[in-house]
Amino acid sequence: MAEKLTPQKIEEAAKHYENIIEGKTPILKSQKEEVNINAHADVLARMKKEKEEKTILPLINPKDPRLLMQVAEFKDDMLEHFKLKDRKELGTIMYDTMKKYGGIGLSANQVGLPYRMFVMGGHPQIEQGKTRYVFNPLINDVSKETINLKEGCLSFPFLFLMINRPKWCSVKYTDENDKEVEETLHGMSARIFMHENEHMNGYVFTELVSKMKLDRAKKAQKKLVKETVRRQNR
Repeated sequence: MAEKLTPQKIEEAAKHYENIIEGKTPILKSQKEEVNINAHADVLARMKKEKEEKTILPLINPKDPRLLMQVAEFKDDMLEHFKLKDRKELGTIMYDTMKKYGGIGLSANQVGLPYRMFVMGGHPQIEQGKTRYVFNPLINDVSKETINLKEGCLSFPFLFLMINRPKWCSVKYTDENDKEVEETLHGMSARIFMHENEHMNGYVFTELVSKMKLDRAKKAQKKLVKETVRRQNR
């Protein structure tokens, strides 16, 4: 996780999960859910802030259509729809939101923003805390050798799945300065990039395992939430 797992953060995460299950999470509603809702205005309202106050956007419901459809190519003139000054401002909002939820990767569509963009990194034990602001990602090549590791996702609190992925990937994208970057990522950085890139294409990591494995993980998820809540109530 990007920050130390404190009892307060565990309690917040547990409450967030409970709210999702009970339908109480303050998500940004989609057009499908309510005809009269203006998704753009809803996000904009949450972006209104004092000069030095951090903007933290809520995670949308994992069943929201905006999380389950391919995101269009990012273009800088799209930023004006949410009154964003530039890529760096978007990057700051995404980074602050990712850190708030204790993640190491976050895609724009996870918080209701229609941008082919994600932020990753910020963990001191992964590339000394290097952070990447990734716009219009492409994966050009991956290793034949794979590794099976446990993954989580901010859109699915307390749910952990064993996912088999290539050990490295060669990628291309533009950064927060609109500079083109080509590099080969290894280990955890490669895994994060591949995970977030799937969000860009409308996929979530629950689709990468069998129903049996997913059901088993969901049982463990519920048990973990109950144990966490019980410990916090002692």
